Amino acid sequence: MGSSTASLAKFHKSPNLTLFCTFLFISSIPFSACEIKDVRIADDPRFMILFERFGFRSDGRVIVYVENISYKSNRPYPSSPLDPSRMGFFLVRDRLFPHVVNNQGHMDHLCALSSEYVKPMFRFSDLTIGSTYNSTVVISNPDEYNLVFANCLPDYKVSMTVHTEMYNLHYGDKNFLPAGQTQLPRMYFLIFLTYCGFLAVWVFICVHRKPVLDKIHWWMSALLLFKALKLLCASEDRAYIAKTGTPHGWDIAFYVFAFFKGTLLFTVIALIGTGWSVLRPFLQDREKKVLMTIIPLQVLENMAYVAVEEAGPAIRNPAWWNFVFLVIDLMCCFAVIFPVLWSIRALRESAGRPGGDTKAYRSLEKLTLFRKFYMVVVGYLYFTRVVALALGALLGYRFEWLVALTAEGASLGFYGFVFWNFQPVDKNPYLMIGGESDDNIIEISRIYTLDDEDDSDYEDEEDHDEEEE
Repeated sequence: MGSSTASLAKFHKSPNLTLFCTFLFISSIPFSACEIKDVRIADDPRFMILFERFGFRSDGRVIVYVENISYKSNRPYPSSPLDPSRMGFFLVRDRLFPHVVNNQGHMDHLCALSSEYVKPMFRFSDLTIGSTYNSTVVISNPDEYNLVFANCLPDYKVSMTVHTEMYNLHYGDKNFLPAGQTQLPRMYFLIFLTYCGFLAVWVFICVHRKPVLDKIHWWMSALLLFKALKLLCASEDRAYIAKTGTPHGWDIAFYVFAFFKGTLLFTVIALIGTGWSVLRPFLQDREKKVLMTIIPLQVLENMAYVAVEEAGPAIRNPAWWNFVFLVIDLMCCFAVIFPVLWSIRALRESAGRPGGDTKAYRSLEKLTLFRKFYMVVVGYLYFTRVVALALGALLGYRFEWLVALTAEGASLGFYGFVFWNFQPVDKNPYLMIGGESDDNIIEISRIYTLDDEDDSDYEDEEDHDEEEE
């Protein structure tokens, strides 16, 4: 009890930390979050709980049902009496929400329900223990709003069951998608069809060029398949939410295919970067370690993603989970870069060694392509993780679909570059087919082996020096 109160007091006295955590939570847009929610809040001491963010048109609705309300003191002897009028729900424009959080952090006596920036829906003084209360608000001024619960009594925590509905009316019909996401179902389905065509062409190429096919091409086929299935689930998920407010199980399918797609994407990038199956038929120990790092990190990342998505407002530390999600994603991004750099170094050394102009020319061709691959990978990861978020903040809530379209366009361009340059075709400057490049394979493999031996020798020398000391 005491630790919870101390943490809450520290949170009140740290407005910058509060604002940072709030921004971090808001910046994570839940993909499969339905717009009809049932949430159970149990003994929660948080002074502010963000339930939903929604983009409204000029005729939107917000409905909130609250039941099974109970209060509990954080201390044996509270410093202030229980005053339910200092608890309640309010709406606030998304761009004004930071001001509310900042004021709450600087002035402990100020209750967010009394802020000039908010539109109170109801206070808990209107309720009685064991009763059910519902409130409906009509949105006449279109904007992006946050539905927030405020607890201005730091000595008390609250338990309740909350049912929320948010929707826009379109010609009398309810649309549970935010104003900026109504185009997503059709857009995702069209992109799904594009990837189906992509996959069909790729399979056709693989079948007709079977003699020059390598193992990596099957992994690339699986990546395209799971990418297409993820987009199909995304389309159906958004379509069902728009009509009914819930995904009807499509969110589970989305999580599954998103997991396999994400894992395969980083695996394929790492395998291509190492030159496995095409530059040489084996992996070095350090490359195996990279793969054994990426795959568990992808599992952990997807677990964090699902935890944040499904828990919603009930999760106690949303900022921490989002931080975990961000750090793991960045670790995977950095991890897949190292094999590409190792291959570039090996090709550079191979091109500089004596052995004939033809061999040097081929190594330089592969070196040039690897450098392009490195730049494209870095650009793709940077664009989808930084530029897309900045673009979303710049365009506003009405153009969320455009941000998604831009990110998917970047992904399609990246896939096109990778699949075109590393397709199974004879005389490909990257793919070394047949016996004409066997000497080069041996040369590059020897360079990789020497690199590993140099690393191990360096470690042995360090251990020897430590023993002497």
